[in-house]
Amino acid sequence: MKKILLLSALIFLSSCSLGGGIADNVTQVRPATSVWTGMIEPYEIGTVDTAFQLLGPDHKIEVGWVPDPKVSGVTCFYSRARTGGIAWGLGLAEDTSDASVACRQTGKITFVRPIAPVEEIWNESTSFFFKKLRIVRFYDVSSNSLIYLVYSDRLVDGSPKNSISAVALEDVQPILEK
Repeated sequence: MKKILLLSALIFLSSCSLGGGIADNVTQVRPATSVWTGMIEPYEIGTVDTAFQLLGPDHKIEVGWVPDPKVSGVTCFYSRARTGGIAWGLGLAEDTSDASVACRQTGKITFVRPIAPVEEIWNESTSFFFKKLRIVRFYDVSSNSLIYLVYSDRLVDGSPKNSISAVALEDVQPILEK
C-alpha cells in the first residue's frame, strides 16, 4: 500500500509544475473561439502563480472573460483565486471567495433575448461540496444601466466578498421579460 501511495505521489509530482521566478509565473492560454454554442463557458485568458506549493500545482489567480448570453456587445472580465496544492490534485480543494469583475461594452449592444430585472448569467463550482462563483446581472431603470455582481455562495455559509461593475446603455432600451 505504501509503495502505491509513493508511486502515485511521484507520478502526480512529475505532472505538476514546481514554479519558477517572478517572470516565469505567468501562463498564457490559447485564445478561445468566438463560435456561439448556446452554452456559456468562461474563456481563460491566463494565470499568475501566487504561492509556491511543494506538492501539487501552485496557488494562482485566474483571469478570464464571460459573454453576457442575452446582451450582445457586453463582456464580463473576471479574476479569481484558484487553490493549488495536493488537495487540488485529489479534487478536494476549495477555492477562496476572492473574485473581481469588470464588465465592459465590447461591441454594439443589442438584446438577443428579453432580460429579467435580476438574472444570473454564469456560475461555476469552486469546491467539491456545494460552493459556486456566480455573476448576476441587474437592470436599473432609473440609470438605464446593467449592473453585474460577482460573489461566491455555499449551501450552508456564503461569503460577503463581492465586486460590481456597470455598463451604461445610453440610447439602447432593453427588452424586459414579462
